[in-house]
Amino acid sequence: MIHTDTPAAPAVSPAISPSKAVDASAQTDDADQVNQTVSGSHVKPAKNVRLNDVRFSYDHGKSWALDGISLDIHEGEYICILGANGSGKSTLGRILAGFVSPDAGQVNLMGQQVFSGTQADEQAYRQARQHIGMVFQNPEDQIVTTVVQDDVAFGPENLGVPHDHIATRVHQALEQVDMLDFALADPSRLSGGQQQRVAIAGALAMHPGMLILDEPVAMLDDAGRQEVSGIIQRLRDEKTTIINITHMFDTARTADRLIVLDHGTIAYDGRPHGFLNNSALVDAHGLEDIRKHDIDAQTLTKFAGSYDISDNIADDIGKERKQTLAIHHVTFQFSDAHRPALNDVSFSAHQGEIVAIVGRNGSGKSTLARLICALAKPESGSIEVNGINAYGARGKQGRKLRKSLRACVGYVMQHPERQLFADTVAADVAYGPHNLGCSDEQTRQRVDDTLEFLGIAAYADRSPFALSGGQQRLAAIAGVIASRPTVLVLDEPTAGLDARARSRMYTLIAQLKAQGTTIIMTTHSHDEAELLSDKVALLHHGSLLAFGKPKDVLPMYDEITDSALNLHVRSDQPRHGFNPSERSPIAKKSSLIHLLDPRIKMISALAMMFTAFAIHSLWQLGLAAVVVFGIVAMSRLGFRHVLHTVKVLLTMLIIMGILNLLVTRSGTVLFQWGALMVTDAGIMSAVLYSCRFALVVMLGAVVLQTTTPTEMTDSMESLLSPLKRFGFHVQELSLVMSLALRFIPTLTREARQIIDAQAARGGSVETGGPVQRVKALSSIVVPVFAGALRHADNVSLALDARCYEGGSGRTHFRMLSTDAKDYCFLAGSVLYIALLLAIPTII
Repeated sequence: MIHTDTPAAPAVSPAISPSKAVDASAQTDDADQVNQTVSGSHVKPAKNVRLNDVRFSYDHGKSWALDGISLDIHEGEYICILGANGSGKSTLGRILAGFVSPDAGQVNLMGQQVFSGTQADEQAYRQARQHIGMVFQNPEDQIVTTVVQDDVAFGPENLGVPHDHIATRVHQALEQVDMLDFALADPSRLSGGQQQRVAIAGALAMHPGMLILDEPVAMLDDAGRQEVSGIIQRLRDEKTTIINITHMFDTARTADRLIVLDHGTIAYDGRPHGFLNNSALVDAHGLEDIRKHDIDAQTLTKFAGSYDISDNIADDIGKERKQTLAIHHVTFQFSDAHRPALNDVSFSAHQGEIVAIVGRNGSGKSTLARLICALAKPESGSIEVNGINAYGARGKQGRKLRKSLRACVGYVMQHPERQLFADTVAADVAYGPHNLGCSDEQTRQRVDDTLEFLGIAAYADRSPFALSGGQQRLAAIAGVIASRPTVLVLDEPTAGLDARARSRMYTLIAQLKAQGTTIIMTTHSHDEAELLSDKVALLHHGSLLAFGKPKDVLPMYDEITDSALNLHVRSDQPRHGFNPSERSPIAKKSSLIHLLDPRIKMISALAMMFTAFAIHSLWQLGLAAVVVFGIVAMSRLGFRHVLHTVKVLLTMLIIMGILNLLVTRSGTVLFQWGALMVTDAGIMSAVLYSCRFALVVMLGAVVLQTTTPTEMTDSMESLLSPLKRFGFHVQELSLVMSLALRFIPTLTREARQIIDAQAARGGSVETGGPVQRVKALSSIVVPVFAGALRHADNVSLALDARCYEGGSGRTHFRMLSTDAKDYCFLAGSVLYIALLLAIPTII
């Protein structure tokens, strides 16, 4: 907790003009004083980093992201880097991690002179990166495999750590971040906060001498943030050098040393209190302690009526406000989940109320937000917005109800910058008002007013994809606000924003409340919920634990946080979920098919699939059906589950079979109506065509659901290894396959988010006619392509961060091996194929 009334302690650094950066020599002297204190002696620790007059530009020198950066970082220091969005923090982090080289200056990392003048030493960079770990701002871009424990093992594998030691490192790293229970999970199915913990574990498993954290707690709940603080403290005790890029003043106060960036230059380098206790200095460099921001009645009055909304809350004083949101016994479960994401949730909200939905990562907050916006359908229960139940009817009437609901509901997603899809910022913001039927003049006025208020009017004619991350977020929010919703759903609206942008967001929320807008806001922050909300809904494991005033509910949230922390502290023994010797990460079902060596499984399945095309009789079809049904039974997946996963393909096969039936002219005619003819040969052809392909699809589904993509790529690398002698880069080919399998769900999800963004702003993707839907879908191509390029660039950085340099010198965490059951299954597959091919000669 920050105490703003604490007297300012004497600053270690010399006096600093609010408008100028600290002199470089003064920075170095002050940093040395800090290091002497940290080390406990007057002997200076070894330097991990030395930067001298470093400059970096993204536009070939037209502007400088970093301009004249000079600093030394010593072994064992804990440094926090503060700065407004766009000040150069993440760029400096990449320089320090050895991901990019500057345009000018000198860089020494971990005892290696990696850059001097204009020349980079690639070998020195490789050596330095082996001792540096980095956790990105967006963990999703850092996770490169499809199983949590395999991803944590990826870095040690690249470092050549022996197999047995890798297992120990993975266990320790997952335990440090309280993710042992998710060791076998698919990272893409985890919440943002859980993914961040996995990313941190991946860096810790490499045992780095220096760890760089770029906003590591932005997506974590309070318990997760405290856990990360505990991790940092343990690493400090071990004399690990830590560089923490953050927006949070309370985090910065715990550092040994604070570096503040302003427009690419160092504005301050010294003890944290020398800067943070100087309010004039803080304000001069575009920062603000967000906990000082007070949204009171005066603030509400100041901003009330800024927009032309007829239902101003001031008119409702003294009378009961109308109910705008009613959630009745809502239950929702994802198709592949073992328990509901939401279970019997009920609460309501009235005009002008702010309801904060709080809870730990994975408690169901984002799922509930999507349901309120009719972007998903509950299994049971109902949600009414302004009296409209969007799923109260089906077909044309249902589409009409959803369109009516989206005219009054706005939705700002957890990553709103991914909602952008238009050519310019102004066009993107105009999308909602235009769909709501506003005239061109009204639309232009709304766009101008909204961009002006959010401080991004200068970017109106620029491509949203050319803006910085913070600017993109504001542009996306503007697109929602311009539609003037009566109910606004904000999913973690301040995550990743600096203090000033966060303060601006708070003011915006206060303004909309004053106009009578109902705001439903998910948040991890106790302070944010206490500061802004009228009511708090506490979710825990998908259930509504409490709903009421902040003073009554938030203490319960704190108890859950404390309980989670205490559980983590008491957990000295390995918990259920981690078993490094377990062959398959999804083998918890313990079926024979799950436990098979993936190479044997894939070879056998492919052989059976190819020989299915040799089925030309009912006897052969019967044998194939017995074998495939037997494999499904042995997998313990259940016939209903397998059929559900391939129902789209099976439907297509049935349609193709019917067409085959109608076009076959040979054989005895059984029925004829005009040009349509059904023959006995046609029936046989349709049955064989549909059934053999159905068996192939079912067999493929079993393999995919009992084998992880990681196991597939490991198997591919093993099976193709003989090609290495001919110069084929087998390991790299396998990694590309793994990354493709890893990011296909991510790109699919981002496409879905863009579709949701359009639908939430009255788009015609779901509610328009066929032509309108095709036109709306075509607009997602550019942002999805841009997203693919963004992920490709970030993945290359992730591979550098995990020291991947091809197959040479790598060890393996997961060892492939065969035993008796594998050979038995292979022998059975060979016998089946032999019988299938022999049946035509026997019968």
